[in-house]
Amino acid sequence: MYTLKKTASTTKARLGELKTAHGTIETPIFMPVGTLGTVKGVSQDTLADQIKAQIILGNTYHLYLRPGCDIIKEAGGLHKFMKWDLPILTDSGGYQIFSLSDNRELDEEGAHFQSHIDGSRHTFTPENVVETQRILGSDIMMLLDECPPYPSSYDYAKNSMELTHRWAKRGRKAFLEMKPLYGHEQAQFGIVQGGTYKDLRIESSKFMADQDFEGIAIGGLSVGEPIDMMYEFTDLNTDYLPKEKARYLMGVGTPANLLEGVARGVDMFDCVMPTRNARNGTIFTRNGRVNIRNAQWKEHHDYLDPDFPSDLCSKYTMAYIHHLIRNNEIFGMVLASIHNLTFYLWLMEEVRKRIADDTFGEWYPGMVERLENRI
Repeated sequence: MYTLKKTASTTKARLGELKTAHGTIETPIFMPVGTLGTVKGVSQDTLADQIKAQIILGNTYHLYLRPGCDIIKEAGGLHKFMKWDLPILTDSGGYQIFSLSDNRELDEEGAHFQSHIDGSRHTFTPENVVETQRILGSDIMMLLDECPPYPSSYDYAKNSMELTHRWAKRGRKAFLEMKPLYGHEQAQFGIVQGGTYKDLRIESSKFMADQDFEGIAIGGLSVGEPIDMMYEFTDLNTDYLPKEKARYLMGVGTPANLLEGVARGVDMFDCVMPTRNARNGTIFTRNGRVNIRNAQWKEHHDYLDPDFPSDLCSKYTMAYIHHLIRNNEIFGMVLASIHNLTFYLWLMEEVRKRIADDTFGEWYPGMVERLENRI
């Protein structure tokens, strides 16, 4: 499934390809988040043709609740339901259940939780999460795992990791026993856990590497720990993950986070940040981030970055975007969302070029510094 094409000479950055039934993905790659079968404010045609997204992410927890498995199965799977012909990865819902800490219980069977919509009771097991993702028909499905909170005691993190490992074996068995429903192959990724304890992180990395998953995710980070700790454990995990399999850092992050993750050997990323922050007026650029809601832009009748290929940068002035966002106009949120996603995908394309010509190591530290500017 994954082919490693090149490793940078001075960092752990990797250039590769990830083959799926709905297309080949060039890595490193960022996956826009389409939680409910849509990336908020952005059409599928815009995602594919303008933003150049190669893969998007959907969420099992949310799609299971709305519109429900029956509707998606009747439609012929998530690809047909949302009219998206490129790859899809579906998260298992483990993180969403983690966020429902006041309304869920975990035991050996699985995760028992109340819907955030109507309070109804449900149970996710390693087996039925695979079954749901067979119905969704995603190209890559994730295991059910427990994401421990930060901070967690050593005993909690260890017990949580061991539960995730037992669930992983059950989930893999279910995956091998349940056949695809729509005539295309699906892949399954394992998930490394272990909290913020080095020995547990190493143990979990080795465990997942010993299984026969098609790829491996690094989970349980970007949940409130210091940023340096996230980088430390990402670096540690990739030391123990197989070179011949794709590595996915879940739920990360800012543009600078992506570059730091690539430097530590990560191939895939996802985060709601580009669209969520766009709706709140944060614009990511090659020279740092802009809060377009700030009054300083009210009479700024210039373009943000005329050479960057998005309408927000080169067609509409900052004063106009400021006006739209300050007044909660939907068009402003759409323009900002398209721009931020375009920027994230541009950044990943630039990363791939830099790895290919072996200039990534000398380029990325300065780029990280630029990206962390506040304009």
